[in-house]
Amino acid sequence: MTLIEFLAANAPWAWIIAGLILLGLELVLPGGFLLWLGISGIITGLVVLFEPISWPFQWLMFGGLALVAIFLWLRWTRSRSDQSDRPFLNRRTDRFVGQEAVLEQPIVDGFGRLALGDTVWRITGPNLPAGQRVRITGSDGAVLEVVAI
Repeated sequence: MTLIEFLAANAPWAWIIAGLILLGLELVLPGGFLLWLGISGIITGLVVLFEPISWPFQWLMFGGLALVAIFLWLRWTRSRSDQSDRPFLNRRTDRFVGQEAVLEQPIVDGFGRLALGDTVWRITGPNLPAGQRVRITGSDGAVLEVVAI
């Protein structure tokens, strides 16, 4: 008995085992798409278990289920809003835009330093003396842009 004859004789279990293997691989490999392929394989196996169908239609069912599952997942994840309790976690400079501060050191040749919270930030703007009140208007990478108030 060849492998193909064995798989044809046990098609439902072959699909279910293949689906479980894909789900197991999802735990090891990043990406998220193997989850939907594994679920599609298990569903195909369950359908074939109760309603025997030919191999070409089994593959067609598996492919169709996988495409539909991936499409629905992508549509759902892209429609969700990214609400966070800390929206500026990975954009530290953005949280300072609009804030005002007093320069402890002057801005010379367009660059200076400004202490905000527990960090000293590099700033850029017009040459200003120490003690000048400034407003943060934006950022360029990790450099804050300021203007005099």
